Parts: sequence; C-alpha cells; structure tokens
Amino acid sequence: MSNEQPQTRIGFVSSTGKRADNQDYVGACLEDSRHSSLKGMVVAVADGVGGNKGGRQAAETTVRGFIEGYFGLPETLGVERAAGRALVAMNRWIHMQGRHDPFLANMSTTFSALIFRGRQAHVVHVGDTRIYRLRGKQLMRLTVDHTLSNPDLNHILFRAIGLEEGLRIDYVVHSLEPHDRFLLCSDGVHGVLTDRRIQPLLVQYAAPEECAQAIVQAASEAGSQDNITALVMDVIGLPAADQIDLETTIDALVIRELPSEGDEVDGFKLLSKISDGRYSRLFKAEDSVEKRIVALKFPHPRVASEAAYRRAFVREAWIAARVLSPWIVGVIGLAPGRQTRLYSVMPYYEGITLEERLKQPVKLSLEKGVDIGIKLAKAVYALNRLRIVHRDIKPDNVLLQEGGGLKLLDLGVARLPGFPEFEEEEIPGTPSYMAPELFEGERGDDSSDVYALGVTLYRIFSAGYYPYGEVEPFSRPRFNKRASLTHYRSDLPAWLDILLTRAVAVEKSKRVGDAMELAFELENGLAHGVRAVPSQLPFYERNPVLFWQIIALMLALALLTVLVL
Repeated sequence: MSNEQPQTRIGFVSSTGKRADNQDYVGACLEDSRHSSLKGMVVAVADGVGGNKGGRQAAETTVRGFIEGYFGLPETLGVERAAGRALVAMNRWIHMQGRHDPFLANMSTTFSALIFRGRQAHVVHVGDTRIYRLRGKQLMRLTVDHTLSNPDLNHILFRAIGLEEGLRIDYVVHSLEPHDRFLLCSDGVHGVLTDRRIQPLLVQYAAPEECAQAIVQAASEAGSQDNITALVMDVIGLPAADQIDLETTIDALVIRELPSEGDEVDGFKLLSKISDGRYSRLFKAEDSVEKRIVALKFPHPRVASEAAYRRAFVREAWIAARVLSPWIVGVIGLAPGRQTRLYSVMPYYEGITLEERLKQPVKLSLEKGVDIGIKLAKAVYALNRLRIVHRDIKPDNVLLQEGGGLKLLDLGVARLPGFPEFEEEEIPGTPSYMAPELFEGERGDDSSDVYALGVTLYRIFSAGYYPYGEVEPFSRPRFNKRASLTHYRSDLPAWLDILLTRAVAVEKSKRVGDAMELAFELENGLAHGVRAVPSQLPFYERNPVLFWQIIALMLALALLTVLVL
C-alpha cells in the first residue's frame, strides 16, 4: 500500500437475518493500481429500502457505481466534489430506473461511505445507515439519520438515493489518529443495539472481522427483524504529514491576543489555565465537537517573532506525525476549516511536571527515580533514532501522569532533518541543561540530548541540585568538578553516581553512547547492582570542614597542654 495512505485492516459480516433476501451491500476499494493513491481508499455500506422493488439492485449498483465514479474523476476536483459528483450521478440513474422500469418501481437505498485520504476521514452519507468512530474507549456517531423524528414514524426515510431527482448529501471531514476504529452498519444493527451496547463490542474484540461477527450476532440475539450488516475498519498507521502542507496550513493562521478562562475558541471551551509561561499559555479545554477533554497551547503574541512561533508549531505537528511513542506527547489534528487562529491541540493528561515533583519534600526513591529515568530515556531515543534532537529536555518538560505514565513535552525547538534552523540569536535550550559544546556554537545532536537527560536524572536523585551548579541565562558557565551524588544522597548506590558521571561528561567522547544505552544501564543497575551504599561514608567525607576544625582544635589543645607542662 502507498505510504501516502493510512495503513488499515478491515472485516465485515452481512447476514440476511429474518428477511427472505439480503438487500444490504458492502463495498471497499483499499488499493487499486488503476487508481491514483491521491484519491484515497473507500469503504461503503448501503441498505436497499425494504417494501420497494429493486432494493438489492439499488444498494449494489450505488456502491459499485460510486466507487468507480469517484476514482474515475480527476484528482484536481478534491474529495468533496468528486464524491458529490459520483453520488449525484448514481442518484439520477437509480431514480430514473425506478420511474421507468416497472420491475424496479421506486427503487432506492441508503448509503454511507468513508473515504480515507492522507490523515483524514471523509464522511459521505444519505439515509439511515450509520458510521461510528471509536477513539480510545469513546464512541462517537459521525452521521445523522435522515428519518422522521416522530417515534412512531422514525422508520420512514425523507432522504435516500433514488428517492427524489435531486439529492442532498451530508459531507464532513474528521482527522485520523492511530488506532481509530470505525463501524459502518445498517439499521438492522442500530435498530436494536443502542450506542451503549455497541461501544463495549467495539472495545472488546481485537480483530475487525471478529468484532463485526460479534456485532451481527448481538443484533440477531436482540431480535433484529432486518438484514444485519457491520463493517469494522481499524487504522493501524498514518502517513507522515508533509512539511510544505503543514507550513501552508499554519501560515494561514493568525496569532491573536491570549484568551482567558471561560472563552470559547473554534468549539473549544477553555475550562482552566494549566500554565502561563513566557512564550505560551496552556489551557484545559472541552472539545464540543469531538466530545473530549484536551489541552490547548496558544503562543504569546508579544515575546518571539511570528516566524519563530510558526516554525515551532510546524515542528510539533511534523514530529507528532512521525513518532509513535507512549512516552511522547502527541498533537491532535483538526478537520479542515475549523481552526481560525494559531494554537495546537494535544491530549489532556492528569498529572504534574517532574519539576513540581522535585519541589515536594519527600525525595524520590531509587526505584521510582530509575523508573522515570528509563521511560524518559526511551522517549528521547524514540526521537533520536529518527534524527530528531529535542534540545530542551528538563523536568519542566516532563509530565508525570497518574498511574505511572510519563510524557515528554514541548517539541517546538527540536532539530529536524530537512528543516531550516533557528537564527543564531534564537538558539534554543535552557542553559543549565545545555551541553558544553552548545555554548561553543554547535546546534545539538544525540549526545547533547544525552547530556540534558543526564542533568535531569542528576536532579531527580540529588533532590534538585545541578551537577555543575545552576547556569544563569546569558552567562558563560564553567564546567568544573562535578559534585558527587553521595554528597546529597548517601543512600544511593555507587553505580548510579558512576553512570551519571558518564552521562554529563564535559567531553562528548566520554558520554554514554545514546539514550537507549542509558536506559539499559539503569535497568541493569537496578536489577543487579547494589541498592544502596552499604555503610555510611567516613565523617571527613561527609563534613570535611567540621572534621578539620575538630582536628585543629585538638592540636591546639595538645599544644596548650605541652606549653603548660
């Protein structure tokens, strides 16, 4: 399959049920050498209207004709216009046959299709077949039934293919995320299974074909009197977002004054302010369209140049499209036309930053600190192996989730292959975490990320101290002798101090090879190394000043005694 399209897996089941024949029809075109990959992939379900002649013919003809017609139209039309033309043509043909052929009198059908193109799902819908999307454990219906609202008449369609000469089509675009699961079904399913009953079936079954079978069986056991059809499609992977497309999209968005709690922006209700930094403001928000809680980050309009901000947002979107890691925060794409100003949308996670945790009076244990270090090292390696350099690893950019999870945040200053660099005066990073070579003008690489990771781990285990002292902005640091971890924590083992000495080595050649090697060393040390220093350090090492003061006092007393005698 082309790498320009999502990677998907599909399964479907269509049962006659208690009807004499099956008037439902399923069609899919996932890959065809005759069709350009730019047109995407199509899955569709149609349900021939019962009680009329030719229901099955209408369903099958519409699905087949739509797929052929859509792929036969020029790419330059775009998805909406191409899909609309193809379906309008099928409606005219079905309507004409129903008027002139007595064996097909009043033939008509419902129709629901998903077109997957790039990182988006396009919904094309007429009638009361339905499309659902499961994201995580949240089920969302993507279509509206075109039936009368009266409870006694809700089986009567007021819109269908072939019903009238003219046709009104519901069309909407949704962004895709990895592991989205879609369900297309006829009213033989949703007529007897509520959304609450469908949701656990979509969650429970791993394979799409097994899930589709379970849904059809559940509908049958619930007493469905109609044909029963379910198509389940999983999104396994997504194509990478194109840099030019990202820049074009983001360049069209304006930077406005920062919003406040209670404001509404593009369907997002800003519930509370999470943080208010020098460069951006972060909000917890409710997405009224997708029915979920998210985090929104707005750039501050008065601090940095607009060009720098836009590059940061492009970087975050580009990384989110390519790096799939449980330890790295993602960016949520929005449907075209929804976003009216510059901001980024991210999943909302409950938790605190590592910096906030370090300020608490209770120190992190060896086991907890190593656990955080391993997860953070894996997050860094997930970037570095794709030639992405984070360049601002620090406790403020590490979120500790409830339940033990971890997310590495703030990817806006990352160094990316093929992307233009920041200007000299905009070299990113936080001085206390910047490797010595960065102060000499280097741009950052895997080794400088390892150094920042080492400083972060040192602060975890030293209860907040820096290995070479805190570096003030605009100052020239001196990388003198590093303070031993045992100077701050006598309960920590020697192997950890030795490992962090290598991680924050001044010379690049003496550092740990990469972030994954650091993770392995942490795992190995915790599994096989000594858990703590076996005995207390000598008094002269714990407090050398007091030790020599006592020695001096003793010598003075001895000298005085000699003089008296």
